[in-house]
Amino acid sequence: MAKKEFQQIQDIGFKSLIESFKKYTGFKRDNILKGIGDDASVSMQSDGKVSCTSSEVFVEGVHFDLTYTPFQHLGYKLVTAAVSDILAMNAEPEQILIDIAIPNKYSVQMIEQLYKGIDAAAHDYKVQVTGGDTTASHQFLAASVVCIGVAEKDDIIYRKGAKEGDIICVTGELGSALAGLRILLREKRAWQDNPEQQFKPDLQPYEHVVQRQLIPKARIDLFNALKDSEVKPHCLIDLTQGLVADLSDVLKQSGVGAEIYSPAVPISLEARNVADEMNEDVDKYAFYGGEDFEMLFTLPEPLVEKFKAEFDDFIVIGRITEAEKQLTVNTGEEHNYQIEIES
Repeated sequence: MAKKEFQQIQDIGFKSLIESFKKYTGFKRDNILKGIGDDASVSMQSDGKVSCTSSEVFVEGVHFDLTYTPFQHLGYKLVTAAVSDILAMNAEPEQILIDIAIPNKYSVQMIEQLYKGIDAAAHDYKVQVTGGDTTASHQFLAASVVCIGVAEKDDIIYRKGAKEGDIICVTGELGSALAGLRILLREKRAWQDNPEQQFKPDLQPYEHVVQRQLIPKARIDLFNALKDSEVKPHCLIDLTQGLVADLSDVLKQSGVGAEIYSPAVPISLEARNVADEMNEDVDKYAFYGGEDFEMLFTLPEPLVEKFKAEFDDFIVIGRITEAEKQLTVNTGEEHNYQIEIES
């Protein structure tokens, strides 16, 4: 018998692994307008509207640490992550389903707190919890959330629509979620180094960034503003993997390049203060941090000021260029640099 090859996932990385999955799409159905490759799938419904479906999975020790994550905050974040994907399609989230695997080490009261967080987020985003599955787990808590939304077919916005000359815009601020995580990890290490002492970290000076990590909010306000205006971005994506990774995916799918002006990237003072404490580059927080759940979108230049008059919580950070598979970072100084877009 021929010896089977064994290739470790770390040899190719998760991104390449996910790319290899995309050829396994099963039976092709005519009503599926978009499958793998965007924030959510899109399927045509009998009433002429489209349905968007997305899922998120969270595993203890990988995506969250219960040492510093309250169960209620975790529940809220689960819903935010799933809802954000639907909003990134310019669709309205309607319902969520929660699958959860629970180890016996956690109490009924703990899991009830998790569901209180889920319920709070569902009320904030006006979605209904419609079901799911619950099972046992030997060691780690794991949860999966499916979110389903609805939209008119012509209202859907994909990642692949960026056009040369478009202005690149982002909502809110970037890098704060990673700044919050850095603080939480530092305090956890301090507690582990002195387990015999009573430990109560003072997180008040870092309240903003810690909240951005533990209780992020999906940008439903952007969705509502787009619905109320006559402005439709050419492309839209939520920033969960970091600015560079998510913008690179837009450029790759759209077949274009981009130039971003790094001094324009919105970064909070609180995130800058954390980076200074850690002796780290705050630009790296914004460029590579992820989990900010802000939105990146591109608009034709004439529409930028029009939309700014109706919704002002976004910043222009760059422009779509003709150079395929190239991302240029303009530092505002003599030296600019390029980030290669993977094929």
